Amino acid sequence: MNSPMKDSPVKDALEQTISDKSARIGIVGLGYVGLPLIRAFVAAGFRTMGFDVDRTKVDRLAAGESYIEHIPSDWIARCVTDGTFEPTADMQRLAEADALLICVPTPLSDSRDPDLAFVEETTRQIAKTLRQGQLVVLESTTYPGTTRDVMLPILAATGLTVGEDYFLAYSPEREDPGNPDFSAERIPKVVGGYDAVSGKLAAALYRHAVVEVIEVSSCEVAEACKILENTYRSVNIAMANELKMLFDRIGIDVWEVIDAAKTKPFGFQAFYPGPGLGGHCIPIDPFYLSWVARRHGLTTRFIELAGEVNTSMPRYVVRRVQAALNDSAKPLRGSKVCVLGAAYKKDVDDMRESPSLELMELLLAAGAEVTYNDPHIAQLNRVRSHNILLQSSELTAEFLAAQDCVLISTDHTAYDYDFIVEHAPLVVDTRNATKNVTQGREKICKA
Repeated sequence: MNSPMKDSPVKDALEQTISDKSARIGIVGLGYVGLPLIRAFVAAGFRTMGFDVDRTKVDRLAAGESYIEHIPSDWIARCVTDGTFEPTADMQRLAEADALLICVPTPLSDSRDPDLAFVEETTRQIAKTLRQGQLVVLESTTYPGTTRDVMLPILAATGLTVGEDYFLAYSPEREDPGNPDFSAERIPKVVGGYDAVSGKLAAALYRHAVVEVIEVSSCEVAEACKILENTYRSVNIAMANELKMLFDRIGIDVWEVIDAAKTKPFGFQAFYPGPGLGGHCIPIDPFYLSWVARRHGLTTRFIELAGEVNTSMPRYVVRRVQAALNDSAKPLRGSKVCVLGAAYKKDVDDMRESPSLELMELLLAAGAEVTYNDPHIAQLNRVRSHNILLQSSELTAEFLAAQDCVLISTDHTAYDYDFIVEHAPLVVDTRNATKNVTQGREKICKA
């Protein structure tokens, strides 16, 4: 249970540094969540430190170079120069921060169980230098109970007392990379503390940097909130994907159906089918909830079924490519297939869990000659689950004409779909990106 709110010299001192913005903010994990969070706190008037075990990232940031498209290099350079942002790989310096916000990956294992190795290791690093007056907040998406059951025992082993010597909270990241309408500072923040003191301090800190703070009663409620948000999306996208497969079979355009349905001003929210789920959250979070359910002797059949539908979509798309090539008397094996878009969604350079990578591997396994184009990603390197080493091909008229099939996986705004359809012999469209193309529609196959 949360302890009652009480005053103490340690709490009062931290509260004052938060209030006057003299607190130094440390962000652990300098990726698509950590860097935007640093930008929000710098904009709010705080000095920040950025910690990452990847020295290449740290060196690039120290040189004023961004590796995330929507975080400008000139902003990084300016902040490094004026001292409002200091990147470092030295975890001994964690003690210098008054607040430590953890933004590290929480992937799934091969058996789809939560992999908290990064959270645990980060917590151990913090424990080595933990001092009185520090606030520790986990932002990484995880299952309810992680902050209390995984992090707290590691921190408690230091002999310091949570809620008195240091403070512990959970506040789920809600970053939407590349969304111009909702940057980190414009997204409401849910905050739950291990105890009342921790919750109030964390809320006070975030209130400086974001548009709104929603305080909840515990870490577990905040953890469950993020899981609910993404499971909601996963389930509804799965329904759209399943309907796409059904409507394809009976000759109905699912995109037209959705456009018609969303004209209802109440009781319906449009979700769209695609080649599979991408990003770090939606493909992963529902399985965290299923894992928790199994631990408590329950099954989440609805959630697991949605996961099965969504993870099956890349194979469905490849079958559609194969069928479309067959209609042109061409086998998939030996055919040249160019995948448009390596990012998991339009207009970003984020490849985390991108279905495009799964599509490429399936096509390669089937014997296709695979290339790709992405205006935001110049080359593919090894990531956790995929090992595809390719460079983005230029979409010239000659290149498109030489392909047997162009597969639209990510509908980047930069693509000229009229040009693509004009020059490619066959286009398989998983995103309804070619809906406004009028010439050459006989070459388009929706998938």
